Amino acid sequence: MKAMVLRNVCDLRRNMSPLSYELVAEPEPGPDDLLLDVSVCGVCHTELDEIEGRTPPRTLPMILGHQVVGRVVARGAAATRIEVGARVGVAWINSACGKCRQCLAGTENLCGEFVATGRDVNGGYAQQMVVPERFAHTIPASLSDAHAAPLLCAGAIGYRSLRLSGAGNGKRLGLTGFGASGHLVLAMALRRFPFMEIYVFARNPEERAFALELGAVWTGDTDARPPVALDAIIDTTPAWKPVLKALEALAPGGRLVINAIRKEHGDRELLARLDYPAHLWLEKEIKSVANVTRSDVREFLTLAADTGILPEVREVPLEDANTAILDIKRGIGRGARVLRVA
Repeated sequence: MKAMVLRNVCDLRRNMSPLSYELVAEPEPGPDDLLLDVSVCGVCHTELDEIEGRTPPRTLPMILGHQVVGRVVARGAAATRIEVGARVGVAWINSACGKCRQCLAGTENLCGEFVATGRDVNGGYAQQMVVPERFAHTIPASLSDAHAAPLLCAGAIGYRSLRLSGAGNGKRLGLTGFGASGHLVLAMALRRFPFMEIYVFARNPEERAFALELGAVWTGDTDARPPVALDAIIDTTPAWKPVLKALEALAPGGRLVINAIRKEHGDRELLARLDYPAHLWLEKEIKSVANVTRSDVREFLTLAADTGILPEVREVPLEDANTAILDIKRGIGRGARVLRVA
C-alpha cells in the first residue's frame, strides 16, 4: 500500500520534506482489531511535534495521522460490534489499559499505558490501517468524510477544552490561536451558549477576519489586550508568550486552559518573566488538556451532527502531506487541512 512515512525526526526549518511517499506492507488486524481502507486523514499540529521531536514516535519509521475516516474491510475474530463496510473514525486515543484507576474513573486519557494513533502505532497517512474495535467511532451519516476528520481531534479536544474552561452563557471566552481547533471551539461555543462573548487572539490577519465571520466580538494580535478582562481563555498555540499574555488578560478567578501536547522550546525563557501579581494573583488558575477520551470523541461527533457544526477544510492529496504540514508550521490559510487518501 502507499503511505507517507516519517523515518527520522528533524527540524522543519531545515528539512521541508520530512515524510517520504513509499510502498509499505499492508497491515494485518489482530483478534480485537478492525482493518480500514482509509478515505481521508486530517493534518494536526501534533504531527509537527512528532516530526520535530517534542513528542517523538515510539519507534521509527512511523506512519503519522490520527484524524482518520475509513471503511471496515476486515475484522479480527473477537471484533464483533462493528460490521464490515461500516464507516468509522480513529482519533488520537488508540488504546488504554482499561484497568487502572484512571480508566475506571472515565479519564482513560490519563492512563499510564495510553497509546496514541500515529505516534505509538501507525496511523492514517496511508491507504490502510488497523485500530482496536473498542477505539473506533461510528461516523454520523450527515457528516462527510472530509468534514468528519478534523472533528476527531481538533473538534474533540476543543470540546474537552471548552468543558474544562468552565465557560458558559454570559461569560467572556478568549481563544489564543485560531487554527483547526480554535474555529471549531468558536462554532461549538456559540451553538451551546448563545449569550457568550468570544474574543480571539491570532497573528494571522486572515484568521482574525475568519473569527469575526464566525461570530467573535473582538479580535487582536497575540500581543493585544482585549477591551475587557476575560473569564476563561483556551490557548492552542505552540509558544509560551501567549500563555503570559493570556494570564494578563484574565479576570479575577479566571481560568487559562492550555490545549497543547507540547510547547516549543524557543521562547521558554519568557517564563522567567512570570510575575505573580500580574499573572496569577486573585485566584487565577491554569489547567492543561491531556489527550481525549472515547466519550469526548463520540459526544462531540453527535453534537456536531445534531447542531450542524462543520469545519472549514482544504483537501490535498496524500502525496502532498509535506506541503500541508509546512502550511500549518507557517500559519498559512485557515481552517483544517485534510489528506485525501482514497
